[in-house]
Amino acid sequence: MTVIRGATTIPCDSAEEIKKAVKELLEQIESRNGLKRDEIVSLVFSSTSDIHSYYPAKAAREAGFASCSLFSAQEPDIDGGLPLCIRAMLFVGKNLAPSHVYLRGARVLRKDLADKINIAIDGPAGSGKSTVAKALARDFNILYLDTGAMYRACALKALEAGVDTEDEAAIVDLMKDVKLDVVYEDGVQKTLLDGRDVSEDIRKPPVSMAASAVSKLPSVRMHMTEKQREIAGRMSCVLDGRDIGTFVLPEADFKFYLTASPRVRAKRRFDELTAKGYQVDPDELLTEIIRRDEQDSTRSLAPLKRADDAVEIDTSDLTAEEVLALVKQKIGEKI
Repeated sequence: MTVIRGATTIPCDSAEEIKKAVKELLEQIESRNGLKRDEIVSLVFSSTSDIHSYYPAKAAREAGFASCSLFSAQEPDIDGGLPLCIRAMLFVGKNLAPSHVYLRGARVLRKDLADKINIAIDGPAGSGKSTVAKALARDFNILYLDTGAMYRACALKALEAGVDTEDEAAIVDLMKDVKLDVVYEDGVQKTLLDGRDVSEDIRKPPVSMAASAVSKLPSVRMHMTEKQREIAGRMSCVLDGRDIGTFVLPEADFKFYLTASPRVRAKRRFDELTAKGYQVDPDELLTEIIRRDEQDSTRSLAPLKRADDAVEIDTSDLTAEEVLALVKQKIGEKI
């Protein structure tokens, strides 16, 4: 038997907020501990005396945690206690090293656990997610992990080797000997492929399309996902991609989905590439953006889509600075 603890807070005493907070807390506990619903023997909740609108146990049952016994209790008034707080204890019918989960304002209760945060930023190509992710990591002094660069490096390897990016068996065989590293030198992230810096090469248009093809291969995605989860599990970081909040880190503390019109995104990519000296056709870039959106959103494994609990931001008419300020504002509201 294992006991797993968790806690969260709500912005106000309402049934809707209680239901949302309980569902989020339990799903994150379940995800972080690799639990199956039927492994939970019992759920015990306590809530502070300023919460009256709804029983957390009832919210848990409605959220799908119905196969175990449920109990709710109200805590006595405590001077200086954390207001609008819901605590949970899960009794699990197996032995494991528990990963306790403290969300929102309840982070202050366990600073040893809350010091590490993961921020997921998803969205289509050209939506501005990488720009915001890098700035956010810099301002919060945490790691920026460019997941897209990892897939691009694999795609570059395939292109250079003349391997068909749709041939999963050939790609898997190619990856057996690939040495892929993401390092920081003088505050700049560099992607190393077999020991050489390919940071610029992986940003060229042909590699972009090849990366989209390679990234939809299940074996490649799982290999990269394991690496990304391992890094995020031991340090605070910002990750951007297309399936971070839905697949790679569904338990991320903060999730955002950035989007913009295809024409705006194509113009951004055109400006970026021409500034680096590349000759590109704007109409071809727009066609590529639309084609890649279709390819990313229809792949069978972890397609591009917004996580249900992600904050969506349309960046079409916003500057990078305005998007960053809005993301930081949303994070501040949840902490």
